[in-house]
Amino acid sequence: MYFTLQSNNGKRTVRIMSRRPRLFAALLLLVTGGAWAGGPFGIDHEIALDQNGIWARKYQTGLEIGVIALELSGAAWFGKDDPLGHTFWQTIDSTTFSAVAALALKKATGRARPDQGNDPNKWFRGGCCESFPSGEVTLQASFVTPFIVDYSKDHPWVWALELLPLYDSIARLKSHAHWQSDVIAGWALGTAAGY
Repeated sequence: MYFTLQSNNGKRTVRIMSRRPRLFAALLLLVTGGAWAGGPFGIDHEIALDQNGIWARKYQTGLEIGVIALELSGAAWFGKDDPLGHTFWQTIDSTTFSAVAALALKKATGRARPDQGNDPNKWFRGGCCESFPSGEVTLQASFVTPFIVDYSKDHPWVWALELLPLYDSIARLKSHAHWQSDVIAGWALGTAAGY
């Protein structure tokens, strides 16, 4: 991507010479529903509450507990000398690091959740508010990333693991537990820790 400045009768215009930014902008509009409400990216808004079916809280907590149990049992079963066991140990490292980082960010930012006043610009509210970033999405992203890094070249289907943080992101939004920027930041933090 690069920019060019052209002069039209003394006016400057910037033309983007790549389609990727337009594709990203279209995707961002699709994900946010075109609402520009607030928050650090200007995309945070409350969506309709839905805790039925696959969005029920019990499935979200089940996924969280399942991922932790899988990484612990996989690491113990395969051991650190087995390639798959090594990857499981990497997931333990990344989920531990990212959990500590997410908790520190939650305490430092004190951001109110959607169900705590529906204002995405409420930051630094103290111990009552710990919305930023989403710890559960951070967990899912930090769990799947080592598998993707280690196995995607030989097994491209492993990218399907990204459905775990995607599901959790949507579920947390539908539960009014997080803002869009919370789940994006959690996903980014978990991915960075896993990488």
